[in-house]
Amino acid sequence: MPNRACPIVLLLAALARLVAGESALPPGVVNSQKPGDVPSTPAESLALITAAPGFTVQQVAAEPLIAQPIALTFDQRGRLWVAESFSYKGYVGGSWSDDAKDRISILEDRDQDGRAEVRTVFTAEASRLSALVCGYGGVWACMAPNLVFIPDRNGDDQPDGPPEVVLDGFEFTKAGHRLVNGLIWGPDGWLYGLHGIQGISQVGVPGSGQRLRLAGGVWRYHPVHKLVEVVCEGTVNPWGLDFDDRGQAFMCGVVLAHLWHAIPGAQFERRYGQNSLPNSYELMKACVDHQHYAGGAWDRARAGKVVDVAGGGHAHAGLVVYQGDDFPANFRGGIFMGNLHGRRLNLDLPVRQGSGFTVSHGADELLRSADPWFRGVALQLGPDGALWLSDWADLGECHDMDGVHRDSGRIYRLSHAAKPPPPDLDLGKLDDSALVALHLHRNEWQVRTARRLLCERAAAGRPLAAAHAALRAQFADQPDCGRKLRALWTLHATGGIDEAGLMALLGHGEADVRYWAVRLIGDGAAPSDAALTALARRAKDDPAPLVRLGLASLLQRLPAARRWDIAEALVAHAEDADDANLPLMYWYGLEAAVAADAARAQRLIATCAIPKVRQFIVRRLASGDGK
Repeated sequence: MPNRACPIVLLLAALARLVAGESALPPGVVNSQKPGDVPSTPAESLALITAAPGFTVQQVAAEPLIAQPIALTFDQRGRLWVAESFSYKGYVGGSWSDDAKDRISILEDRDQDGRAEVRTVFTAEASRLSALVCGYGGVWACMAPNLVFIPDRNGDDQPDGPPEVVLDGFEFTKAGHRLVNGLIWGPDGWLYGLHGIQGISQVGVPGSGQRLRLAGGVWRYHPVHKLVEVVCEGTVNPWGLDFDDRGQAFMCGVVLAHLWHAIPGAQFERRYGQNSLPNSYELMKACVDHQHYAGGAWDRARAGKVVDVAGGGHAHAGLVVYQGDDFPANFRGGIFMGNLHGRRLNLDLPVRQGSGFTVSHGADELLRSADPWFRGVALQLGPDGALWLSDWADLGECHDMDGVHRDSGRIYRLSHAAKPPPPDLDLGKLDDSALVALHLHRNEWQVRTARRLLCERAAAGRPLAAAHAALRAQFADQPDCGRKLRALWTLHATGGIDEAGLMALLGHGEADVRYWAVRLIGDGAAPSDAALTALARRAKDDPAPLVRLGLASLLQRLPAARRWDIAEALVAHAEDADDANLPLMYWYGLEAAVAADAARAQRLIATCAIPKVRQFIVRRLASGDGK
């Protein structure tokens, strides 16, 4: 139960902190928590956390150094950046304040004792801050209604100027706590993010008449080409996104299911509302074979022994597909999620099945808290291979009914053997060849940071011929498919491979390489006629369901008239009829083509080997609206 104290005791304690200069709150921000609710102290909260044998939990930071940590990221120097949200008002009375300002802080552990002792406030002028990443000489941040870039090109930890709005139109008045969030650099060089279903956004580059409807799910933005796209739609309130070692994306969420394989072009189930694709007819399900609560009404399944055994509850925030070099090898590839009601980390175990995955329940004992104030929100893989977790430190969560305790918040580090990163770490000082060499590192943080830095150098016009040659050699020489893909992704993202080079990979012996050749051919300019011919041949002959999934995703990126050859070859695969993803993905790619060419659609009915797709073609033709 929460600690209780009389108001005069609370006032005296607050005054004592102020006199000592220990207030974590910026000017003008006050607590709105119900009187008498006092959080556990940082020391008490740490003592209430247990970890699995062999693992250690350290409290990296707590109030008054930081408060309300809603998101975490690391820069190229291995320093921790924290998004501190003071503008969230809670579930009642409107979710966001227009007056309170949020803060971005940089934390450093210069004495290497495992606890940050230096804080630099990068900016205290953010608003509705929900996510951040570093890159391209500054910080990218979700500050609804905008995605902003805050420049710091001279690297002095102070903004060079006001935030630059790169996208606008993210809805927040209706979205509430389902705000745009989850920024992460994808393996393809795009910036990915998440969006809840409560509010419908019309997103675009400022001043552009072109708007993109976002109704929930995953979106992405290209920092150089300034393009924004929907990746997949649906779910409820996703709040955690990461990629595995083959570049497959996973997101966690609440209510319907807790984990989704974020397939490009997918139309997922949602609790209410409408996805953007017309005439989808049926929506895709999550990839899990279990749930983390006992079933029944989701809003009542938050406590009790049965819920505890199942995994702790339905609400999840923060996700990492573990690819570090600290945990034992059996954890690699496991999917970690923060469980809000269960006050723990859930671990799920993905196994390839057909075109996608079946994900089963793993352990829930790696990190657990007995503190009723513990609310894990953000999860990150660190430069040291450890997991870093933020604790919102409040009694409520997304449906917070009793106000917000604004000056509490903690950050923890869960490790098995790692030491903190050295204080002089700076990948930005490495030359191109050293960054290429880091693509072989066991810690994915090193790989992703090296890729981003090479992308930045390519965007600045720096010649990368030697780096490209080294990456091609890595791709050819490495027997491990995951390491091949690392090199391929960076080659593509930095302009080191063209369409012809990707077409040559369509016959590669590894299905994951063929899948990514398909994905990347469709990622830039419209594929050439020669590429479409090669892709149609691959759709007919490729034995891997994964590659056919990539081709199905590609269909939606093509004009309707150019989809037919690939689509006709795909739906001839009778073996895909029972796949968890392919029948619906085939239909999503076919729908616009059927509407545009009824005669060809009628002929396809006779050769389509997948009953569900045949049924949907007939249904679409029978609607007769031609839209």
